[in-house]
Amino acid sequence: MGRKRTRTREYLYLSIAGLIFVSFAGCATSRGMEAKREARECLITAQKLLDRGDYEGSLKENRKVLSLYESVPPGDEALFNTGLIYAHYGYSQKDHKKSLDLFKRLVEIFPQSPLVEQAKIWIGMLQENERLNKEIKELDKTIKKSKQENERLNREIEGLNKTIKKSKQVDIELDEKKKEFSK
Repeated sequence: MGRKRTRTREYLYLSIAGLIFVSFAGCATSRGMEAKREARECLITAQKLLDRGDYEGSLKENRKVLSLYESVPPGDEALFNTGLIYAHYGYSQKDHKKSLDLFKRLVEIFPQSPLVEQAKIWIGMLQENERLNKEIKELDKTIKKSKQENERLNREIEGLNKTIKKSKQVDIELDEKKKEFSK
């Protein structure tokens, strides 16, 4: 009979240990759920702020999420939203290079995210925009050089026209002197 009590105690101790483990695991899970709920609220607030044109406030809320979830969801959504803000036409401090870097980071860190395809589209658009801007700058340089060359040629033409006028004047004077001598 003594042995049955010992096994009963062992089962009791094992049950208590199991309950303690489950309660710790439950606390950890509830903390994780609480943190995800808080992150979701930050993302919702960030979207509302963006809709109102408060870009800085929206960036702040997205950064809160990124500080908690840098490499796990919902960090992907915060990265995507931050990239959108830096590309937004209404944002006075827009920075397409920073936006491009954020979208590339999203694709690299979160390859399974449902936002990856949209991020790739943005990457393509921003890279094309960057390429076109470089091309525009090159064309502006070419136009500037052409204008300078045009101005130089116009000055040369003016000089030649003056020379022609002088030549005509000399011709007229010569004709007059010939008439005087022929008389």
